[in-house]
Amino acid sequence: MDEAGVGTAGAYRHCEDVVRSQARNFAYGIRLLPAPKRRALSAVYAFARRIDDIGDDHEAPAPERLAKLADERARLADPGAHPSDPVLVALADAARRRPIPLDAFGELIDGCEADVRGAGYDTFDDLLWYCRCVAGTVGRLSLGVFGTSDPGTAAPRADALGVALQLTNILRDVKEDGANGRVYLPAKDLARFGCTLHRDDSGRLTDPPERLVSLVRFEATRAEEWYGTGLKLLPMLDRRSAACTGAMAGIYRRLLKRITADPLAALETRTSLPAWEKAAVSAKAMAGMHR
Repeated sequence: MDEAGVGTAGAYRHCEDVVRSQARNFAYGIRLLPAPKRRALSAVYAFARRIDDIGDDHEAPAPERLAKLADERARLADPGAHPSDPVLVALADAARRRPIPLDAFGELIDGCEADVRGAGYDTFDDLLWYCRCVAGTVGRLSLGVFGTSDPGTAAPRADALGVALQLTNILRDVKEDGANGRVYLPAKDLARFGCTLHRDDSGRLTDPPERLVSLVRFEATRAEEWYGTGLKLLPMLDRRSAACTGAMAGIYRRLLKRITADPLAALETRTSLPAWEKAAVSAKAMAGMHR
């Protein structure tokens, strides 16, 4: 180890601390993995989180955020060359041990750059590109940690599960994103249901409630279809990896069900699950009840 660097064990501990403090929903699944895979997936998450945080730093000017993303893209080309960066130290070690497709992080950065530039999405296919960049990539990176005997079949399923989770995020965060000037739902879908998502001076949505309900439930049905494809990944994984994936997906599907049950409430407050419910989903996943 370089004297100015950090040790591999300490680097992994740092990444696991990031997961515990910032992962929220993902932490419930990651902790179900055996230690070597838990450490590796924590490294993947910690770097993905770094990219997301740069993209989401609305206090910083766009050119500054784009420059930071470009810098991280360059550093990723040789993560082992940064011995003082615990996240890259852990990520480099994990990639040496497991077939983690580090180039997928480049797509994640592409998606975050689109966020910084304020990109909008006209059609669902346009939005699908974004979802695959920012979430499908994480599914494929995670698959590199989990391992599978048929990566050619498994990778598109991991990608689909990431898309499902991202669509759920988008529905959960409509109000928060709107406050930041972002609308992710496809413009053609908004037009189809006669919605604008505009708010009046008091912050209330101006669209007729019945149209908003129809819009949200339409998008939720689409997300559920992506879960249907993505969850076919689970039988292709070992028991603990399937439990991890099942816990993450299960928590997000519960969120989606709550959003579907009361779309208007979901548009006004950020839908979340209590800790006990997340723990219950994780326990069921560990028991194999996700299959």
